[in-house]
Amino acid sequence: MNPKESDQPKASGMLSVVSTPLGNLGDITARSLELLRTADLVLCEDTRTTGMLLKHLGIQAVLKSYHAYNEHVILDKILEQLQSGAKMVLVSDAGTPGISDPGFLLIRHLLQHRIKVDVAPGPSAILPALLLSGFPCDRFVFEGFLPLKKGRATRINALKTEARTIILYESPHRILRTVKDLAEILGPDRQACLARELTKLHQEIIHLPLADLARHCESKPPKGEIVLVLQGASKDKAGD
Repeated sequence: MNPKESDQPKASGMLSVVSTPLGNLGDITARSLELLRTADLVLCEDTRTTGMLLKHLGIQAVLKSYHAYNEHVILDKILEQLQSGAKMVLVSDAGTPGISDPGFLLIRHLLQHRIKVDVAPGPSAILPALLLSGFPCDRFVFEGFLPLKKGRATRINALKTEARTIILYESPHRILRTVKDLAEILGPDRQACLARELTKLHQEIIHLPLADLARHCESKPPKGEIVLVLQGASKDKAGD
């Protein structure tokens, strides 16, 4: 057998990774719609959330839960179905699967077994928040969610001298603590942008230094999905 041929995915089914709207349903792509319409099975975090989206789009599909609590358990079952020729779509509740959402383990597992995986690019909260921050976007680092306990201070300290623009995800009930921790370690004057409910009716973009942002979050606790963007360290601090 030709060595190059042996490295190619087996002739079997395929998993398509599909990004779904953050809020504005007009952001779904034509390619994503076609993949959802023709899938034998749609893997999703919450069948209720995805079910409502598909109902709005006029699509009927077989849904199966795939989330952080069962992904290790059902990997081999999914692999077996794909090896039998199934066409599957993986979605998260909103945005791009695998980016601080379940998906990475499945994609890696399938690639290791030479199953074809494709990605239909689409909505993600990272780039809109970055652009709306007004901070340099030629170089940036995505940190996802900060650790809740172990390693939290270490991770934040590592960002103190990071010169690139920094992007974080955070939940509304932890955002105040996170902004306070960042202000304490990175400095109260570090410029920040809180992007909330992107693409939705109540989208809000707040530009403030970290200390002022902490006071804002304390007096008016933000709700909904949050992306926090931080200006990179100045040249003198980046070299410390």
